Amino acid sequence: MADASDARIAALEAELAAQREAMQAFTATVSHDLRAPLRHIVSFARLVQEDAGPQLGAEVQGFLSTITDSARHLGVLLDGLAELARVGTLPVALGPVPLQALVQGVCAELAEQHPGRAVNWRIASDLPVVQADAALLRQALLYVLGNALKFTAPRTPAVITVTAQPGESDGFFALQVRDNGVGYNPAMQDRLFQAFGRVHSPREFGGIGMGLALTRKIMQRMGGAVDSEGVVDGGCCVKLLLKT
Repeated sequence: MADASDARIAALEAELAAQREAMQAFTATVSHDLRAPLRHIVSFARLVQEDAGPQLGAEVQGFLSTITDSARHLGVLLDGLAELARVGTLPVALGPVPLQALVQGVCAELAEQHPGRAVNWRIASDLPVVQADAALLRQALLYVLGNALKFTAPRTPAVITVTAQPGESDGFFALQVRDNGVGYNPAMQDRLFQAFGRVHSPREFGGIGMGLALTRKIMQRMGGAVDSEGVVDGGCCVKLLLKT
C-alpha cells in the first residue's frame, strides 16, 4: 500500500509541476507576442498626433492621448507578467543567508532611492541565518520593504520595523515587516497576492499590484510562504516564512 501511495503522490507532483510549467510558458508567450501589436498601436497613434494634430479638435487629441497612455500602461502590465513567468523558471540555489546583513542592505538601498523621506527604520539586531536563495530573497525583500515605504508616504515619520520570531512549524522563522502606513481593508485580503491585485486606487499609490504576487512566487520556490495582516489606516504586517 505504501508503494502505491508513494507512486500516486509522485504522479500528482509530476502532473502539478507540468501544469505549472505550461502556465509559465503560456504567460511568457502571451507577454511576448502581445508586444508587437502594442508597439504598432503606440507608433501609429503618435504618427496621427504628429501629422494631423493641428487639424484635430481638442477632444480627438484627448482620445489619442488616452490610446497612447493606455497602450503604455498595457506594456507595463506585460512586463509584470513576464517577470512572474521568469521568477517561476529561475534556478533556485538554497544556502545559508544571514538575514541581518541582507535586510540592512535592502533598507539602505531603498533609503538612498528616497532621500527626501523621513523614515524610522527599526531593524532588530538578532535576525537569524536562514536557508534561502540569496538573490531571490533579496528581490522579495525589495518588494515587501518597498511596499512598506510606499504605503507609509502619508506618515511623518514613517516607521518600518523588521523583526523575526520562530514560525509555527519547527525549522521555520517568520520575518516580519510592520509599518505604520495606510493599511488596507481586511475584506480585500484575497486580492493582495493575486497578479495585478490592488487594494488602493492607482491615483493614491502607483504601481501595478504585482509585488506581493511575485513575492509569493519567490517564497513558494524556496519552500517558504508569505502572509499579511492589515487594517484600514492602521498599518500592515507582512510575514515571510523561511527555513532555518
